[in-house]
Amino acid sequence: MKKPLYGIRVLDLTNVLAGPYCCHQLVHLGAEVIKVEAPKTGDLARQLGADRSLNRKLMGISFLAQNAGKKSITLNLKSQIGKKLFLQLTETADVLVENFRPGVMRRLGLDFEELKKINPNLIYCAISGFGQSGTSSGQPAYDQIIQGASGLMSITGNKSSSPLRVGFPVADTVGGITAAFAISSALNANPRGAFIDVSMLEALMSSMGWVLSNYLNSGVEPIAYGNENPTSAPSGTFNTSHGLLNIAANKDEHWTALTDFLGLAYLRDKPQYATREARKVNRKKLKKELEEKLNKQSAETWAQELNGLGIPAGEVLTVAQALQAHEISESNFLTEYKDVPEVKRNLKLVTTGIKLDGEHPTTANPPPALGAQNEEVFNDLGVSSDELKNLKRQGII
Repeated sequence: MKKPLYGIRVLDLTNVLAGPYCCHQLVHLGAEVIKVEAPKTGDLARQLGADRSLNRKLMGISFLAQNAGKKSITLNLKSQIGKKLFLQLTETADVLVENFRPGVMRRLGLDFEELKKINPNLIYCAISGFGQSGTSSGQPAYDQIIQGASGLMSITGNKSSSPLRVGFPVADTVGGITAAFAISSALNANPRGAFIDVSMLEALMSSMGWVLSNYLNSGVEPIAYGNENPTSAPSGTFNTSHGLLNIAANKDEHWTALTDFLGLAYLRDKPQYATREARKVNRKKLKKELEEKLNKQSAETWAQELNGLGIPAGEVLTVAQALQAHEISESNFLTEYKDVPEVKRNLKLVTTGIKLDGEHPTTANPPPALGAQNEEVFNDLGVSSDELKNLKRQGII
C-alpha cells in the first residue's frame, strides 16, 4: 500500500534539527527526500552527539536521529557548475526545504523567485528563527535563543529555578513539525506552488496558546509553576514511598474518587478544598495532606490502582525507563537497522508519533553516509560517472 507522500520529491537543504526534523516527517510518510549537503563536511549534526568516534566519521548520533531513509548528495552551491546542477535537480522536485539565515539563498541566486521560474509548481519552505522579514529576521536563532525569546523559559521550572530551558530542543522540533504540516497542506493545493515562511518563534508561541491567552484576555501574567498544573488541584507531581507520581485530578469526579480511595473524604467538607478555585489557592497544604497517604506505596503501585479507578495518574520516568515501558516496546515506535556499515553497529531510531491504518510509518533505509547517493541522483540528471569523478576533484561534489 502506497504511503500518502509516495511520488513526492523533496530537496532537503537543511542543517542540524528544525529542517531535518521536518523532512524526517516527510520521508516517513513516503516522500523521496534528497539531502543536499556541503562537500566534505555536510550537515553540522554529522559532527554532534555523545559518540566521538561517530562524529569523526560524520555519522554523529544527532544526525542519525532524524535522517533515516533520506538520500545524501554533496554539492557546492557557491560554484557555477554546482548551481547549474542544483537548478536541474530543482526542476524535478515538488518541495524544497531550507533553514539558512534569511537572505542566504537570495545571495546564491537560488531564492524562491528564481527557482519558481524553472519550476512554477515548487513548494518552497524556509524555516528560520524569526521569519523572513522584520527587524529580527537576520539574527541567528538557535533553539535556546528562541526558547528565551518566546517566554517559554520564564514559565519553566519553579520560583527558585526559573527561567529554565526545556530539556530538549523544543523550539526546533515544533518549528520542524509546523513546517511539515504546512508542506503537506500545500501539496494538497491545486495548482501547487507556494512560498512557506515558518518562524520558529511564532510556531513555538502558537503551541503556548493557553498561556498566551491567559495574559492576552485576562491580563494574568504567566509564572513558573514547576510540576504543578495551574488550572487545577490536586494536579501535579507527588512524592510516594518510591518514585514520583503524577496525578491529574482535573475534574470534580476525579477529586471525589481520589479522596474516597485514600480515605480522605472528610477533606471535601473543608472550605479550603470545597471548590476547584479553593483547592488551587490551597494546593500546597492539600499536597501535604495527600502525600501522607501516598508515602505508603510506590508510584508504580499507585499509578496502577488510581488508573483502575479512572483517576489519571502515572509514574515520572527517566528517558531510559520510558523507552522500556510497554507503551513504547509494544507499539513498534522504534525501528532497528541491522549491521549498518557506516557506523558498524545496529541502530535503533524513532519513527513518528502517528499510525496509519494501525502501523507506524517506517523507512527501509538507515541514515546515509555523506554523498552516498551522488552517483544515483546525478546519473539520473545525465551526469556520467567520469564527470562525477572530475566534479569531485574540483570540490563541486
